[in-house]
Amino acid sequence: MSKTKSHMKWSWIFMVLFILLSIIDIRFGVLGFICMTVPMYHAIRGRGKVHCSHYCPRGSLLGNFLKNISLQNNLPKKFKGKAVKNGLLILMMTMFSVSLIHAGPSLPRIAFAVFRLMTASLALGIVMGVIFKPRTWCQVCPMGYATGLIKKAKDKKENKVA
Repeated sequence: MSKTKSHMKWSWIFMVLFILLSIIDIRFGVLGFICMTVPMYHAIRGRGKVHCSHYCPRGSLLGNFLKNISLQNNLPKKFKGKAVKNGLLILMMTMFSVSLIHAGPSLPRIAFAVFRLMTASLALGIVMGVIFKPRTWCQVCPMGYATGLIKKAKDKKENKVA
């Protein structure tokens, strides 16, 4: 993989813009789909979790703004395991799927479902970042975990072909 320049110093701006625009007009909430599809794109292209380390607006916001107020505790080991990560991934996918089903074909309701998921995970990330280290959410993030699973499956498939 080629060396990719990190944008973590300033990519938090996209998270703030997403929230502000969605508050002004909820239809901007559909922009949250970008935050869901870009990491998957990178993973499918074989770049693994490059989004997490170089681009993620949520990780950027947490890292840049919580560093001075974080209690700097380590996340307990039991929360880093596959069971917690699988559970969180399944829970969030289920909640999001149910929200989208209830939204029906209504763009504002779909946008609100995306906005709610994005802000809920950000709020949880902020709480975790204050109690633990700033980017603790990144250790359990369902999107990061899913991209890691995609990379692992892709590598396994390529090793079988070779």
